[in-house]
Amino acid sequence: MGVDFKYIIVGRGMMGAAAARHLAKATDGVAVIGPDEPTDKQSHDGVFASHYDEGRITRTIDPDRDWALLANRSIARYAEIERESGISFYTPAGCLVVGPARDGSDGYVERTAAAASSLGVETGLLDDAGLKSRFPFFAFPGGSEGVHEATGAGHISPRNLVRAQSVAAEKAGASIVDDVVVAIRDEGGVVAVETSAGRSYRAEKVLLAAGGFSIAENLLPEPVDLSVYARTIAFYEVDDDAGSAFAGMPSLIFEGAGGSDHFYMLPPIRYPDGKLYMKIGGDPDDVPLGREPELRSWFKTDGRESVEHHLTRLILRTVPDLRPVSTSRGSCVVSFTPSGNPMIGYTSSPRIGVLTGGCGTAAKSSDEIGRLGAELLLEGRISEQGYATDFKPYFR
Repeated sequence: MGVDFKYIIVGRGMMGAAAARHLAKATDGVAVIGPDEPTDKQSHDGVFASHYDEGRITRTIDPDRDWALLANRSIARYAEIERESGISFYTPAGCLVVGPARDGSDGYVERTAAAASSLGVETGLLDDAGLKSRFPFFAFPGGSEGVHEATGAGHISPRNLVRAQSVAAEKAGASIVDDVVVAIRDEGGVVAVETSAGRSYRAEKVLLAAGGFSIAENLLPEPVDLSVYARTIAFYEVDDDAGSAFAGMPSLIFEGAGGSDHFYMLPPIRYPDGKLYMKIGGDPDDVPLGREPELRSWFKTDGRESVEHHLTRLILRTVPDLRPVSTSRGSCVVSFTPSGNPMIGYTSSPRIGVLTGGCGTAAKSSDEIGRLGAELLLEGRISEQGYATDFKPYFR
């Protein structure tokens, strides 16, 4: 039975677009299917993605060494992706991770510093006085300690990263299909892929990289074990004078005592409307989204007002001189796996694989995760390559 493509990637987000680029550089017959960003989310009836934004933190420093390694290898290829596509997406602003000072226990700061050291990443450790001196615009609780990664870290535009990966993949020979896949079936020797536009494609192998929407029905032989949660993000507009006053502000991740008040924050970033916004995220509780229609409905909202109030308290405590011109909020989702690592492997079908599970920290690492997905299709397996995890997928 004939095929239209050797490989089809279903999902054109950060992981899927990266997998398509790596595949297309290694072989021909590659297609990636996924929709463009909707122009009006309120009237949009299709699927969404969480990369419709201008700011995601990127850094190697992470308390989990595997996640640190995924990020480190991705960051090392940022310049290559920008060169191949002609699209810039990376701002090297540095990153600061702050938590309770080390006390000899296996705490957040201790594990973050150890993971960076094991990968040979240069970082600085700052106590209360050091944090105040180096970053006078921040205020942290007494007894805090920070790990600062000054180079090779900062923030990326996820929108531009996906654009860059897609352009580079297309230049390497991949076909980009602006459509939504509604069904994937192993037909005994080939895989059939059907779209909402009524089109059908056949491939030797298919890799599902649909983020939270990987839980949709009819996409896999068995449901993937993925926990998807609603997330609210808040934006604080600052004028250009404030933007200048906050020059030198790094991306920030804060972990309070006992894991309380965990949040991430980005420095002022210019958005498509021409305005500067600081962004903060870190829901104090979880809202599970168990079915695909719930995801579509959630993405049409602007998130939860209660979470915005929580985040406002945190950002005003952390940046006391912040005087926002306006405030707003938005919605996205995070997808967690049983292992806490991405799931990259085959289903019960040897021709249908899955690449999903960002665990709230995958944007920075998406190129390496995509590369591993490409390796899965090309080689039939992922070699160890220094990771402690095997990226095993789980199914319900």
